[in-house]
Amino acid sequence: MAEEKQGQATNPPLDQPSEPLPRSYNQPLGTNSTRKTSWPELVGVTAEEAEKKIKEEMSGVEIQVVPPGYFVTADFKPQRVRLYVDESNKVTRTPGIG
Repeated sequence: MAEEKQGQATNPPLDQPSEPLPRSYNQPLGTNSTRKTSWPELVGVTAEEAEKKIKEEMSGVEIQVVPPGYFVTADFKPQRVRLYVDESNKVTRTPGIG
């Protein structure tokens, strides 16, 4: 094999992560709890029903109802759940934290 040339650095050994990776795609980094992060079963229910169910399962949550055609910010908030609704106030997308 080729000898290492004088002055060339070698890659340091990779450190193992101190905590395991999140268990699900929609789980915030730095947590490895079994806290629910999305509610696919709420698609098709009214915003009021969805808000009640989410608040039962997640304390301190901020619910935002997003009517059709409204724009939202792209920031991430771990205590926020957006409910995208149609004209009849029914949830159209899977609610999730963010």
